[in-house]
Amino acid sequence: MVILDSELNRGMQKQPTIDIIGVPVTYLSLREQISQITGWAEKRISKVVCVANVHMLMESRTNAKLRSILGKADLVTPDGMPIVWMMQLLGLHAQDRVAGMDIFEKGCCQCEQRGISIYLIGSTQNVLNKMKLRIQKEFPNLSIAGIESPPFRPLSQAENNATAERINKSGAGITFVSLGCPKQEQWMALHAGNIQSVMIGVGAVFPVYAKVLQHAPNWIRQSGLEWLYRWLQEPRRLSGRYVKTIPPFIYLALRQIQTEKIFNSQWLSPKVRITNTVVSMRKAKRPSPQRITHKAH
Repeated sequence: MVILDSELNRGMQKQPTIDIIGVPVTYLSLREQISQITGWAEKRISKVVCVANVHMLMESRTNAKLRSILGKADLVTPDGMPIVWMMQLLGLHAQDRVAGMDIFEKGCCQCEQRGISIYLIGSTQNVLNKMKLRIQKEFPNLSIAGIESPPFRPLSQAENNATAERINKSGAGITFVSLGCPKQEQWMALHAGNIQSVMIGVGAVFPVYAKVLQHAPNWIRQSGLEWLYRWLQEPRRLSGRYVKTIPPFIYLALRQIQTEKIFNSQWLSPKVRITNTVVSMRKAKRPSPQRITHKAH
């Protein structure tokens, strides 16, 4: 694993990423990513944040549009523990999980403290109403700029423009999006640069936070068994997805880890340390896969 500095001289601060089965995943801690998100939100900068689990990574292998969106996203957070474990095995030992629910709850806390309003779009009106009640109880000083349950059909250009206008007029610094993968990622990409807000795709966070679905206990989440907990709640919807994604991911992850180990043992000299520091490819003087890059703000 080599960290590249090919982009460092362009005068812009970068977000570090590591290649996980072909997707650039951001390697910053939960605290650092929340800080980055709220920093953008205070300035109302249009940003796209994708919360990546195994399903999203595997979906991107057959969905070129999603793969492109992930490649251009401002942050791709490691939501699933298998992704975190893989990052750690590739040398990023301090990487923690940056899950959708943690982003939502800690994001709401930071927004309340810093006077940033939020916008909720997606799911059903019933779920949104329950979310609003819980937010008002847990974060009484947090401003909810708007809630919106869009129709379950493709929107026209006029409808998309109207949505963007409503969110912009609301003044929301963060827009949480719950439309499911890959629909929410496509929605955020469509509005990138138009909606002046940090857009974060959080998937099933809405029904879980509304307590329509149960949130897995912490020990289950940390053990990497959250998929099983969710499957027990929605077996019909999730059975096919898990069969198609989990075994192939395990194979691809093991293959990448093995490839990295072979590369490191055969090509890297003792002077090239496998650490979280920036190492120039020119100093390495050997060809290497571009596993880790830096992404602009």
